[in-house]
Amino acid sequence: MSENSNQKTDLRRREFLKGLATVPVFGLFLANLWQKLRRDELKRNNLLTDLVQEKKAPAVISRLSDSKHLNLGVIGYGGRGSHLVRGAGFATKGWTDGAYKRSKENKLDKAFPTFMSQEDLNCSLVGVCDLFDVNADFGLNASQNDVRPGGKPKASATRYKHYTELLAQDDIDAVIVATPDHWHSRITIDAAKAGKHVYCEKGLTRTFQEALDVYDTIKETGMVLQLGHQNRQVEANDKAKQIIDQGLLGPINLVELTTNRNSSWGAWVWNIHKDGNNKTIDWDMFQEPSPNKIPFGEEALKRFFRWRCWYDYGTGLSGDLFSHDYDALNQILGMGIPKYASSSGGIYFYKDGRDVPDVWHVTLEYPDRDMTVLYSATLSSNNSRGNRIMGHDATMMMGGQSNVGSVGGFIVTADSESTQYRERLKNGVINSKYPIFSYSPGSKQIDGVTSATSQYFANKGLLYTYREGKRVDPTHLHIKDWLDSIRSGTQPKCNVDVAFQEAVTCAMATESYLTGRRVEWDPVKRRLI
Repeated sequence: MSENSNQKTDLRRREFLKGLATVPVFGLFLANLWQKLRRDELKRNNLLTDLVQEKKAPAVISRLSDSKHLNLGVIGYGGRGSHLVRGAGFATKGWTDGAYKRSKENKLDKAFPTFMSQEDLNCSLVGVCDLFDVNADFGLNASQNDVRPGGKPKASATRYKHYTELLAQDDIDAVIVATPDHWHSRITIDAAKAGKHVYCEKGLTRTFQEALDVYDTIKETGMVLQLGHQNRQVEANDKAKQIIDQGLLGPINLVELTTNRNSSWGAWVWNIHKDGNNKTIDWDMFQEPSPNKIPFGEEALKRFFRWRCWYDYGTGLSGDLFSHDYDALNQILGMGIPKYASSSGGIYFYKDGRDVPDVWHVTLEYPDRDMTVLYSATLSSNNSRGNRIMGHDATMMMGGQSNVGSVGGFIVTADSESTQYRERLKNGVINSKYPIFSYSPGSKQIDGVTSATSQYFANKGLLYTYREGKRVDPTHLHIKDWLDSIRSGTQPKCNVDVAFQEAVTCAMATESYLTGRRVEWDPVKRRLI
């Protein structure tokens, strides 16, 4: 039974007991009370019909993938790279064997059936490039594994030592870029100039200037770029946008976004692979674009496997986690790049040599919209706070405190001082203590996500979503959206214009933290002030 149902039952029970204490004629009271409860129920049902103009959920997926066959290359086959390639339909034999075994041992584990139910995207993985030999071998294995949605693969991959060798191959149509952030801009630009379409993992770039360079190159070449924000495929975001576009929240002046993690893995203290050494890792190539160079050794190994902890290679909380929440909010509200950004924080818990903060706060100001966005993050507390969009008439709570399940569920609760709902509040049709609308696409589905980090992403709607009641990996939908856009000559959901907005916003937040000042965006001269 849902929490809302429990609340209704408790409310009815309280009203019944109150009636017993005050009304002497039990039979008459019971009849009148039942009629009142039925009237209230009808009122609430009518309220939802009145307020929410329901639209049919998106179809599972449009079938464009059976047209032109596409050959893919992947540059960077690490944790995220392997997930992206799996979204395209290719997984290592070790992964499929393990996932199948877990599904048999635990019916709650749906990773294997979810993977096998993916649409065959009519593509082949023909090129793999990684600076770590172990990862490159995994990529080759994934290209050859016949346990996949489309059955036996049509081709197998070739390993390339340098990404330029992969880009030089005429038979490769598009590339997935899943390297550390400091390589994103260079590889994306070179790929576009080589006539390859690009799926680039977020954040788009490490610096503001790189964002400008990538944007201009994609526009000049006409290649299709998709940024790795799989939340663009989450059905709940479409529903949230629908509700807000109807004006049900009233004027929105304040938005709160949060990140809460409390594990070493969630703080990017990732394992150093036992086979990592100067023979299996091309360290000089890895650090070539970074501003600071160090010789290979113990510190280099730590930085290679835990690169998100340093600004030389990544953007910390800004590009890794804040970018997801910003993009989801941008999808719902369409607010674009802020006028001002201010950020603060520090390294308070993980004293491991990193230079990116583990507690971080950002304020984004949109004076043209009369709105401020607040982002608050900690890597040392798992107290889920959720995200909330606060309007004059109602507040939308998403994830965390919404208590409506994972995969981006949300509730809408009327404000006690609402102008729009004043009469309904006065007449008791709306009670500001209870939601007027609840959306939980996965509430009736089995959730086999157990780890703290995985659950964090699940609550953000980043591990799976639902289409027509079917559990689907949003990364698969996002890869499909990109491939179908290549075939049709259209733009994907997280195209270069959207990607540029995210990159500039994250760069503003990072710049503010590093310089200790408020940063302003000049859209005319395309510069930060």
